[in-house]
This record gives sequence, structure tokens and C-alpha cells, in this order.
Amino acid sequence: MSSAATSGASAPIPEFRQVLGHPKPLWMLFMTEFWERFAFYGIRWALVLYIVQQFYDGSGTGEAPANRVYGAYLALVYAAAIFGGYVADKILGYQRSILLGAVIMATGLFMIAWPDETVFKVGLATVIAGNGLFKPNISTMVGKLYAPTDERRDSGFTLFYMGINLGAMFAPLLTGWMAEHMFGGTPDLPTYKVVFMTAGVGMLISLVWFWFGRRQLEGIGRPPEGDGGKHKVLYVLLAAIVAIPAIYFLLAIDAGTLQWVLSAMFLALCGLILYEGFRDGPVARDRAIAMLIIFTFNVLFWCFFEQAGSSFNFLAEKIVNREMFGTVFPVGWFQSVNSLAIIVFAPIVAWTWIKMGRYNPSIPRKFGLGIIFNGLAFLLLMAALSGMVVAGKIPFWTLFMVYVIQSIGELCLSPIGLSMTTKLAPTKLVGFAMGGWFLSTGIGNNLSGIFASHVSGAEGMSVESAYTGYTMGFWYLIIGGVALFLIAPLIQKLMHGVK
Repeated sequence: MSSAATSGASAPIPEFRQVLGHPKPLWMLFMTEFWERFAFYGIRWALVLYIVQQFYDGSGTGEAPANRVYGAYLALVYAAAIFGGYVADKILGYQRSILLGAVIMATGLFMIAWPDETVFKVGLATVIAGNGLFKPNISTMVGKLYAPTDERRDSGFTLFYMGINLGAMFAPLLTGWMAEHMFGGTPDLPTYKVVFMTAGVGMLISLVWFWFGRRQLEGIGRPPEGDGGKHKVLYVLLAAIVAIPAIYFLLAIDAGTLQWVLSAMFLALCGLILYEGFRDGPVARDRAIAMLIIFTFNVLFWCFFEQAGSSFNFLAEKIVNREMFGTVFPVGWFQSVNSLAIIVFAPIVAWTWIKMGRYNPSIPRKFGLGIIFNGLAFLLLMAALSGMVVAGKIPFWTLFMVYVIQSIGELCLSPIGLSMTTKLAPTKLVGFAMGGWFLSTGIGNNLSGIFASHVSGAEGMSVESAYTGYTMGFWYLIIGGVALFLIAPLIQKLMHGVK
């Protein structure tokens, strides 16, 4: 079979020049992802607040539908990765998929700046289509810079993950300030249009960066000669344009119905990966099973982690005392706490794993720890909402620390997950399996919107509704994290030595 995946798997890895102990192209991919994440996170904090302000006249009754739209948007962003991974594996190769995805995503970001609900949702659908081509494939490219046995592989993914978080940290700081201080914006009535336009510019920078930097890859990620001509790029572009109305429809349907659609996609993906694993022998089969079990727990983590872009925004706006030193801390700036914590703690966590030596937790136990840390963040919210409320507000530091604790959990789980997928996936479906990783994340994101809508209730978030919802989240996470910790030895056995 002639495909990008087969080509990428069989071709020897070039002798790259090393920069700071890693292949030079890692740093080009690092900056490409930095600007794409700048664009993605630049709008993340603003979406639910904008929907309520623009389409519900600021009424609390708009919070629940805004949360559901946000959850559906994130879910479809990640679900689209399954198709983007397949396109890269079988049709375009990784480089062309990334370039085409960047063009489509930038177009959608500029579209959502138009203050019309239909255009807004079509713009979101366009962002989803573009991100599906971009996101799984740039992560897969990082894996292709290293041999499977290269001990620097996990470290390379951790550095790449820091690039993600640098972009995610700077974007809310800049776009949050611009929304409140430019083009007539005020803290009470931010100008969200400038947020979306700035994100579009960031995506164009990502496109240009990769366009000129891809020469460093020395052919990695390109389809075989004669097997990925420009006509195929045109066909995929036309397919993406046709897909946008379908994505718009999925954004518009009930979140519960969307959950059934995503679950069916996940089961189909599991079937295809297992089929390929069985064809490749018992070791590949067992590794595929282990990977899919971890994907399932990944859903639980992201269901509650992604309150950051939905219910936590309404919590910050309504229930957190944001006055500091005579000024008000912008809601959007809370989104940067997660990324700042990742940048600070990533080297510490990586160093900790190394220093633990033979006591270093297995991949499944690291995932279990990630889920438990997420649960501890919700425990802090429970304490704040039950015993620290003064004049209807909880202290600033509590929400700040919630983001920090969740970030430590994320470091136990997310960068390890990217690396794990490239190691455990069947050789011919690495990009497709990476799409599966993002699909499991997407299912969690859609559930996060459904959960956040319950936290807000019919009339908008209150101290009581927040406490009830976050208590439920705590118990789900603690029970799930402990369960994964206990079955970790069985999963590790299925991984046949992959660490």
C-alpha cells in the first residue's frame, strides 16, 4: 500500500542538526504550534461571554446554551482530528495537511468577528474544519523526528507542550487587555471583535512560519513522489468546504444528540484500530487495547478540566472577588494561569519522573494521578463555596489555585498521552490514532459543556448551583482516578514494555 503513513514509517530518520539536545526541526514545530495555540486560546476565554453578551443581551439565561455551544465547539474541534489524521496518513501527507488546515482555520477566525449568530457559527464550523487538519498532524510530526527507542522522545514532547502553553499564556493576556481597552471596549463591555481578529492574525503567522520552516524537515511528512499532487489538495479543500455545513448542523443540534454521534465515531475508531492491531500480531493488539482503555479515562479528565473555558468563566465573572490593588483582574487573564503553571511546573515534573528512577510511575498511573489532581482542584472549590463566601464572592486565590492544581494534573496526563499514542498505535495508523486521542478529548469537551450548563442552571450561575455541580465533579474524578490507579498493572502488562 502506498501512503504517507507507510512512507513515514519505513523511511530512515535524517541526521538532523541538534539544537539544545534535540533535532533542529523540533524548534520550528514548537513556534508553529505556539502561534496556532495563540490563535486558538486567544478566543477560548471570550466565546461563552461573547455569546451571552451578543445573542442573549447579557442575560443569565444565556449561560447554559452558551456553555453547550462551547462544549460542542471544542468537541468537534477534537473530533475533526480523526479525519485530519486519516487525510494525512492516506492522502496528503502531514506537511500539506498542516498548511491547508492553517488556511481554513484562519478564514474561520476572521469570520466569527462578524456580529451575526449564523455567520458566527459558520465561522466556528470553519475553524473546526481547519483545526482538524492541523492539530493531530503537527503533533505526529514531532514523533517522527525521533526513533521509537530514542530516550529523548518524551522530553521532546514535553518541550513541544511548553510551546503550546506559551502561546496559550500570551494570547488571553493580550486579547483580554485589547478587548477592554481598544476600539471603545471597557471592562463592563469588552469589544470581542478585536479578540477574534487578533487570533486570525496569529493563525496567519503560524501558516507563514511553517511554510518557510518546513524545509528543515528534509522530506519528513511529505507524501511519496507522485502520490500527493496539488490536485489532491484541491479535492481535500473541496471536501472541507462541503463538510462545513455538516459541522454547522452538529453545532446547532442538542448537545445530548451530539454526544451519541461522537460516541458512535469513537466506537468506529476503536474497531478500526483494533482490526489493524489484530492484523499486526498479539503485541500490537495488546498495545492497541491498552491505548484505547487510557483514551476512555482521558474522556473523564477533560470533561471536568474544560470547565476552564465555560463555567469557570462565569464563576470568575460573578462569584470571584477580582479586585486587586485598586483594579479589577480581567476574567480572560485567568486563562493564562494554566499555561503559566505548565511552563513553571513542566521542568519540575519532568525532573521528578527522572529522579524517581525505577519508582517512576507507569503511564497508566501517571494518568490516574492526573485525574486525582483534577479532583483535588474541585475539592478546593467545594471548600471555597461552602466556607469562604463573603458578600457573595469567594477569594481570588481560590480560583487561581484551582487552575494551578489542574495544571499539575494536566502535566501528569496530556504530554505523556501524546507520546504514548505514537508508541502504542498500529504502525500504519499513527496519525489516525492521534486523531483518536483528540476524539476522546473532544467527547470529554462536549460532556464538559453539558455539565457546565447544569452548573449554571436555567437562570445563570449562583453560589448554590456552583457548589452542587462542583461537588459532583469531585466525586466523579476521585473515583475514576483511584480506579485507574488500581488497574494500572493490567494496562502496563498490555503495553509490552512501552514506557
